[in-house]
Amino acid sequence: MSDYDLLLLGAGHAHLGVLRRWALVERPPGRIALLSPGPQAWYSGMLPGLLAGRHAAADCQVELLALCRAAKVELIISPVQSLSAAQQQVQLADGRSLKARWLSLNVGAQIATPPQQGDAMQLLAVKPFADFLAGWQQWQAVPQPLAILGGGAAGVELALALAGQVPQLALFCAGHLLDGLSSGLRLRALGHLRQRGVWVREDCPISRIENDCLLSGDEPVWRGRRLLLASGAKAFAWPAHSGLGCDEQGFVLVAPTLQSYTHPTIFAAGDCASLAGARKSGVYAVRQGPVLAANLGAALRGLPLKRYRPQRHSLALLATGDGGALLDWYGHSAGGQLYGRWKDWLDKGFIRRHSL
Repeated sequence: MSDYDLLLLGAGHAHLGVLRRWALVERPPGRIALLSPGPQAWYSGMLPGLLAGRHAAADCQVELLALCRAAKVELIISPVQSLSAAQQQVQLADGRSLKARWLSLNVGAQIATPPQQGDAMQLLAVKPFADFLAGWQQWQAVPQPLAILGGGAAGVELALALAGQVPQLALFCAGHLLDGLSSGLRLRALGHLRQRGVWVREDCPISRIENDCLLSGDEPVWRGRRLLLASGAKAFAWPAHSGLGCDEQGFVLVAPTLQSYTHPTIFAAGDCASLAGARKSGVYAVRQGPVLAANLGAALRGLPLKRYRPQRHSLALLATGDGGALLDWYGHSAGGQLYGRWKDWLDKGFIRRHSL
C-alpha cells in the first residue's frame, strides 16, 4: 500500500483549479497525487459545440499529465472502486490500495436513469463524456429519431446542437424548461427549439421506460429506440458506502470550509458535494477551486481554513448550436452571435488556463 499526504480524487473543475494554483504560485509540502479515470479532463461547457461540429475533441480537453507535472503532483490513472473514510484508504479498480492523511473528492456525479423494462430502447448518458462521444458516433452511423431527457441547460444545449442531425428530436422536461433561470431565457430557448424543429414537452416527468415507449405516469408520451439522458445528477454509490455523512441523495455533506461534517480530514467539492446555496453546476465548482486550494494547503501546514460562500447570482450562457448563445444574468436575458463569441472566448480561456 502506498502512503500519501494528500490524494485528490477526480479531475473535476475544482481540482483543476487547485492544480493550476499550485503550478503558478506555491505547492504545499508533502506527497500528493491526483486520481483520474483517464489522462484527460473534459470541459463540459464545450461539449455542445463539439457535437455541433464547431470544436475538435482535442480543443475540449485538459491534458492532466502536463498540468500535474507543472504542479509537481503525481498522476494515477484508474477509476476509484471504493473508499474507507475511517481508514482514509482508497481502493482502485486496478487492484491498488492507497492511503492518505488528507483526501479531497471532486468526482462529479452520474446521470439519473428512469427504470427500464425490456431492451428495445437504447440509452446513452452524457456522462462520462468519453463514453458518450463513442456511443454517439455509433448512433450517427445510422441516424434515428431521438428523445432527450432533461430540461436544464445541458438538455437545451444538446437539443440545439443535435437538431438537424437526426430525423426527429423530442425534449422532455420534468418541470418547466430551464427551471430556476429567468422566464425571458426560457421563452428565448423555446423559440430556438421550435425554430429548429424540436418537439418540447414541459411538465412531463418520465416515470419509466417500457420496451420502446417512454411513460409519464401511466401515459405513453413517446415511442422510439434511442434516448439521450441529460437529466438530474445522481450520486455515485461509493461515497455513501464509505462511511462519509451524505444527504438523502447520497452527496457528501460538507461545511463551508468544504470539509466533510463527519470526517474533517476529507474535503469534497463540485457535484459530489452537498452544501446549502451551491448548485450542481460547473460555475460553482470553478469558484470553489481557490478556496479548496487554500484550505488543502492550510490543512497540510496546520493553518486555519477559509470559508467558501456560494455566489448568489451566476452568469448563464447557453450555446444555440449555430455559433450564437443565450445569456441569463440577474434575471435579464439576451441572445445572438455576440454572446456566442463571448462564450467561446470564456470556454477556450478555461482550457488555455489549465494547459501548462
